[in-house]
Amino acid sequence: MVKTSLNQDQQVITSVQSRFNIRQIPTILLRQRFVILGVWCVVMSLASFFAVTAKSNYQSSMQILVSSNLSQGAQSNNITQDADTKSIDYSTQMKLMLSSKLLQKAVDLLHPNYPDITLEYLKGQKKYTAPLKVTTEEANTPAEPVFSQVFEVSFNDGDPVKAQRILQALQKIYQNYNKEQQKERLNRGLAFVNTRLPEIKKEVTQADKNLEQFRKKHNLVDPEAQSKIVLESLADIQQQLQNTRAQLQDVNARYDSLQQEIASSSQQNAQLSSRLNQSSRYQVLLNEIQKTELALAKERLRYTDDYPSVEKLKQQRQNQLTLLRQEVKNITNAGKDEKLLQAGIVGVEPKLIDELILLQTNVLGLTANEKSLVQSEQRLRAELDKYPNLTTEYNRLRQKVETSHKTLEQLLQAQQSLGMKISQEGYNWQVLEEPALGTYVGNNKLLYLLGGGVIGPVLGILLALILSKFNDTIYSAADFKKLTNLRVLGTVPKLRSLHTKKRLLNLSWNQQRSLPPAMVEPSAKLPVHETLDMIYQNIKIFKYPLPFKSLMLTSALPAEGKTTLVLGLVASATRMHRRVLVIDANLQNPNLHKVLELTNDWGLSLLLLDETTSNFQDYIQPIHPFIDILTAGPVPEDRVKLLSSQRMKELIELFEENYDLVLIDAPSILATVDARIIASFCNAIVMVERMGKVKQTQLIQAIEILSKLNLIGIIANEVK
Repeated sequence: MVKTSLNQDQQVITSVQSRFNIRQIPTILLRQRFVILGVWCVVMSLASFFAVTAKSNYQSSMQILVSSNLSQGAQSNNITQDADTKSIDYSTQMKLMLSSKLLQKAVDLLHPNYPDITLEYLKGQKKYTAPLKVTTEEANTPAEPVFSQVFEVSFNDGDPVKAQRILQALQKIYQNYNKEQQKERLNRGLAFVNTRLPEIKKEVTQADKNLEQFRKKHNLVDPEAQSKIVLESLADIQQQLQNTRAQLQDVNARYDSLQQEIASSSQQNAQLSSRLNQSSRYQVLLNEIQKTELALAKERLRYTDDYPSVEKLKQQRQNQLTLLRQEVKNITNAGKDEKLLQAGIVGVEPKLIDELILLQTNVLGLTANEKSLVQSEQRLRAELDKYPNLTTEYNRLRQKVETSHKTLEQLLQAQQSLGMKISQEGYNWQVLEEPALGTYVGNNKLLYLLGGGVIGPVLGILLALILSKFNDTIYSAADFKKLTNLRVLGTVPKLRSLHTKKRLLNLSWNQQRSLPPAMVEPSAKLPVHETLDMIYQNIKIFKYPLPFKSLMLTSALPAEGKTTLVLGLVASATRMHRRVLVIDANLQNPNLHKVLELTNDWGLSLLLLDETTSNFQDYIQPIHPFIDILTAGPVPEDRVKLLSSQRMKELIELFEENYDLVLIDAPSILATVDARIIASFCNAIVMVERMGKVKQTQLIQAIEILSKLNLIGIIANEVK
């Protein structure tokens, strides 16, 4: 037997290529059509379920105007201000309206009537879809987007009354929150002022009280003004004292002059003066006049001459002077009558006596007035000496009062100004449109069905592409060319008995009738197809220049159609008048006798054990004049030992001498070691691979095993 090594330089395994490209997508989708259809059916089933179970949906909505308090304050004060809506952070306002803090308050408010409402339900968390939405209109301008200040809050539910009540609860929560925020901002901003204000008021009250006590204690209102009055009074008294002393000096001079005149007119004047001085009534009247003069001097310091008390004292003094003159007259007349006449007092005019008495009275009055003025001067000086200290203390208390009042006034102004400023901060939420009863907005059944009809095929196509991307299974003969440099001997469609043309190969009707039934039935099971004829012709090409007579068909994996193709090649070779022997070399799982409905009581395993005989015809089962079958026979205990024996090699050489072609149906390369042993005894090897079954890695591994042998090509089976 001649062993050939044809085309070993062509068995170069290339790197694994990408499974598909853009042009392969239609082919992949066609191949994965059942996956796409399955995904589409599943998605449509879910969509139909949701469409059937979908409830009617009602929507209630309300509109809230979000405006800045600062802009409102400017408008109320008639201040021109541009409407800068960009100053409002719309995103923050929307997040605040949908915050868990406010929504939880709404849940608590609704709990007595709707205990099933939860925070997760309103926010659309977990398994819920968000029924509550806050949106704002956006008007796109060429420059930049302009947002509306009106927010629309909507809620969807299957119960229209429930949707309305939920929005009513939210409306109440929003309004209460807005008021609380304004109050909180005001309290927080005025906290320092409100804390300081009672202390300042207490200080003001205490300062006013201290100043009032000072005034009551010292019986004065304004020390500076009163000190000026005292100073003016002191100057007036000093002037009066100066005038009084001048008058007293004049009166004393006239008195002395009058005394001299009287002395010159009467030597007995001294006796008259002595009598006047000795008169007790005269002295009493003088003392009374002196007292009246002192009192009159004091009253004139305080009041004018037309004041009643001053008029009274002047009248009293006049009466006293009249009494004094009467007393002097009485004393004078008595002296004339008695003692003065005895003493010889004569020639004194009564007019001089009256004038003397008047001067004496004036002297007494001026003296008393001088004394009173001196006392007043001393008192005013003493009082004036106290005013510097009183003024200092008064100024200190008054400064304290003024400072306290000024601080209180500033604090009150700051309170008012800060209150206005804080009231103009933040945002105001004003409900423009009250929540209405929910209106019908559909039940989404059509949306579910349309969504399922669109999403299903898309998901199916994506899944098909993903599976194809990560699947290295070979689906076309072109993949063989990308992976290896082996020749593709041909592509065979899926051969079925109903679509296969059956006939007794190239035999006439008379010959068919002459064949025994045991040969007619098995030969009728041989597949006949044009592609098999082409494959056989391609194999014949490899006989030149080194012809071979033994050909083994194997595969990478089991059940890839080797037996069917072996029988097809047998039919093609027989029609070309070639005597063919078919050997079932799969000793572990024989299948050829089942296809041809032959007995397997004897076969290759027994022939290998019978080393003494060289007549193999006893083990052969002919099914056609040109076709002999050697089944696998009973399963041996050690098939590897039998296949690797010298007997196996001798039998193949013997078969090659007696037949034109020996076709060996061998087991798969990767499943057992049997095919590797048999391959070493054959002239040529052909691999059969079923499309959609073998993977790239498996094919590469099988080719690497057979790379040192005469692997002439590969057949693509069940190509669509």
